[in-house]
Amino acid sequence: QVQLVESGGGLVQPGGSLRLSCAASRNIVSRYTMGWYRQAPGKQRELVATVTSGGTTNYADSVKGRFAISRDNPKDTVYLQMNSLKPEDTAVYYCNARRILLDARLLDYWGQGTQVTVSS
Repeated sequence: QVQLVESGGGLVQPGGSLRLSCAASRNIVSRYTMGWYRQAPGKQRELVATVTSGGTTNYADSVKGRFAISRDNPKDTVYLQMNSLKPEDTAVYYCNARRILLDARLLDYWGQGTQVTVSS
């Protein structure tokens, strides 16, 4: 069973920075599309950033230029560097690992989430 464990969340002032980490089990970071999603109170979960096994990244418009996703394959860890944080970035951030097999089966795993609060 794949496990994803997030860390690095917390309280930060507007304009500050945080780095989230997602430690994965079973050597999956290099083989899956890894992503960060977030869910604010009363809102649906939304995509923040993804990185494919080939290294292609994708970002939500709201975080482009401020957030950066990266991965360390030997450490089986994915990171989300968040800079210039805004109050509207406040949410629970979730790590995701996703892969579509050759027989079209979807493998989709989620972490437990880590809270990020941006407030003065």
